[in-house]
Amino acid sequence: MSGLPRQAIVRILLSVLLILSLYLLSAATENSSRFGRLYLWLLLINGVVLVVLSGLIINNLQRLVRSFRARETGSRLTLRLMALFVVLAVLPGLVVYGFSMQFLQRGVDSWFDVRVENALEDALALSQASLDQRMRDMQQRLEEAARDLADVSSDMAPITLGDLRARTGASELTLIGENGRIIAASSMDTDSILPHRPEESILLQLRQGRPYVGLDPIENAGLHIRALVRAPGPDGPGNTRILQGLFQVSPRINDLADEVETAFSEYRELAYLRGPLKDSFILTLSLVLLVSLLFAVWSAFYLARRLVAPVSRLAEGTRAMAAGEYGTQLPPAGNDELGFLVRSFNDMSRRVADVRDAARQSQALVESQRAYLETVLGRLSSGVLALGRDGTLRTYNQAAEDILSVPLHEATGQPLSALVERFPDFSPFVEQIEAHPHGAEGEWRAELSLDTREGRRSLICSGAMLPGGAEGGGEVIVFDDVTTLIQAQRDAAWGEVARRLAHEIRNPLTPIQLSAERLQHKVGNRLSGEEAALLQRSTDTIIHQVEAMKDMVQAFSEYARPPVLELQRVDLNALVQEVAELYRGQAAQASIRTDLDEHLPGLEADAGRLRQLLNNLIRNALEADDGGACEIVVSTRRGTGRHAGCVELDIEDNGPGFADAMLDQLFEPYVSTKPRGSGLGLAIVKKIVEEHNGSISARNVEGGARLSVRLPTGEKGE
Repeated sequence: MSGLPRQAIVRILLSVLLILSLYLLSAATENSSRFGRLYLWLLLINGVVLVVLSGLIINNLQRLVRSFRARETGSRLTLRLMALFVVLAVLPGLVVYGFSMQFLQRGVDSWFDVRVENALEDALALSQASLDQRMRDMQQRLEEAARDLADVSSDMAPITLGDLRARTGASELTLIGENGRIIAASSMDTDSILPHRPEESILLQLRQGRPYVGLDPIENAGLHIRALVRAPGPDGPGNTRILQGLFQVSPRINDLADEVETAFSEYRELAYLRGPLKDSFILTLSLVLLVSLLFAVWSAFYLARRLVAPVSRLAEGTRAMAAGEYGTQLPPAGNDELGFLVRSFNDMSRRVADVRDAARQSQALVESQRAYLETVLGRLSSGVLALGRDGTLRTYNQAAEDILSVPLHEATGQPLSALVERFPDFSPFVEQIEAHPHGAEGEWRAELSLDTREGRRSLICSGAMLPGGAEGGGEVIVFDDVTTLIQAQRDAAWGEVARRLAHEIRNPLTPIQLSAERLQHKVGNRLSGEEAALLQRSTDTIIHQVEAMKDMVQAFSEYARPPVLELQRVDLNALVQEVAELYRGQAAQASIRTDLDEHLPGLEADAGRLRQLLNNLIRNALEADDGGACEIVVSTRRGTGRHAGCVELDIEDNGPGFADAMLDQLFEPYVSTKPRGSGLGLAIVKKIVEEHNGSISARNVEGGARLSVRLPTGEKGE
């Protein structure tokens, strides 16, 4: 019992109690006296059973209503099964109850039909008449025997009684005197010594002249017909004697008479208890039906929950699997069809979980390989783009976005041409890729120049079709920014040229200048008039041109000179203010405006070289004036994004801007569009920037040109 659940124990106890109660009711109705003794106990036991069953049903009903309102899984199915079970149990029970009540009413009434009662009374009267007739016959026989004793004396009476007993068929004849003394007797029972003496009331009746005949019980002999008549004596009418005869009654007749009398007595008793009997039957039937129906309803709750429980667990398991909780296992539900369904669900869930785990492992492996590939691509200095077969951008590395200076993440899943509208300078790159659609030509290679926000860049691009054939794969584009390499090669070449020019030009300039000065000094005093003036102008021109050539040689020397920097903490804003203030005084027609970041970090730089850089940039902007009001804006700011560890310096003018043909060679030596320019200003600026590990770019903007310088602060970016 300890292993059974509490509900099973309660169910077993109630079942035993119910069966016991029904048995007692059935047994009690068979005997009215037993029914009377057990009536209260039966009512008490059945009342307790009814109360317990009603409480259990109400409790189950409340639980069902709460689960139905809470929309718990299986509550609707439980309610339907419950209603079905109740209908199947209650309706047939009520029908049987109705027919039983009708049968009971009619059956009990039929038992007490008047004809049955008359038949019993007639049977009893018939048996009584038959017995009376027999007793009268016995009396007549005894009267005839009494007349034969008229001449028999008391002494001879015993012999005569024996003959008369044999003739009359009596079991015993006794001759009694007037005084009640037994004169003689004859009996079939030889063991009996004393005859059976009649009672005094019978003798008194005989003395009064009335014979007696009746059915009397004889001790140890059963019922006998006792007959007593007066027998005349030999001494005349005054000496009257009494003759008693006992005649045996047939046992069969005796039994039949007893049965008829007993049946009639019981019928009378039942007729008297007719109303209570019907009430007891109705009460018994009602209790049996009510207890059975309540037990059936309570069992219906139990069966409905038991049937619905596996279905509910299956529904919850299915819902859990739909929510992604694979591997859900349901408790066993037996060996029937529901149990097979639960086992199939558990097997399916386990297999789905295994497949999910395998998929996760595969996905983890793919993600690991993807992360490895992204790490490798992220460390590459070359830009890499992966395009789908339809030309949409699938992935890229950070170097690609840095080189192209466009937000490639906005074009992920779209064609690269989606960025052209916002970034028109990006169109040459897109056109170059679209010229080789989907790697149809196998591998291709091309060079192109691209204007970016950080200046013009020279790119070497190559493309190849990815594995997967023409139907899958797509294309991978790899490109390198060779601007710095080309510029470095040019700078190296121009540095060598500048060094040689400075060496070859510097040597003859001093003798030329000294010769011109000596000629002016020694010959000028000997000439007069116009000749002296001509000599003076000629020698001055030679000297001035030599000075100009020295300055040019000095510039070439500075360009070719290896960097020797005196690094110190420099406030770039202070240098900008200093140089700008110097040019505000010299160039009265120019407007130099500054837009400086108050929180600009300091630089580890050579202040003199930076001052030279600012001078060249501002002078270059002033020389770009095409005759109108020159406006120059010098701005500084802290770098953001991947340039967070830098400070940025922009110098923007409102001049005509750079010629497109000059943008690629803008920072090369001896390249200038100005009539009096040496072509070394921007080249020296670029050299100073590179000495400080910075970068410079130039581009045309709306209404002018802009030169941007980016210098590292030596601090880690955010």
